[in-house]
Amino acid sequence: MAESGFKGKSLKAVLTDVAEGLQSINPLFLKKFDVEMLKELYEGINKAMTLVRNEKVQFNDAIALRNRNLKLQRLHNALIIVKNTAREKRLRMQQTKK
Repeated sequence: MAESGFKGKSLKAVLTDVAEGLQSINPLFLKKFDVEMLKELYEGINKAMTLVRNEKVQFNDAIALRNRNLKLQRLHNALIIVKNTAREKRLRMQQTKK
């Protein structure tokens, strides 16, 4: 089901598209996802947010700073939607510590 849920793309490609604003995550997109796919997506979004936060940005470069903040905002909104969808399906989303 991962292939049909991500429309033939890898998880990393989907998360990059979400961060860039090319694809949005909404409840209809998540409707076909099973428990494992939701957990994968949740953990992937957390990892993508960490990567975006770790990018080096000059604080005097307003455009680069704005783009970074927009990516974080899009990923955070996707994370909230995944959490709410999981709550509606009565799933428990936790970050796994490795």
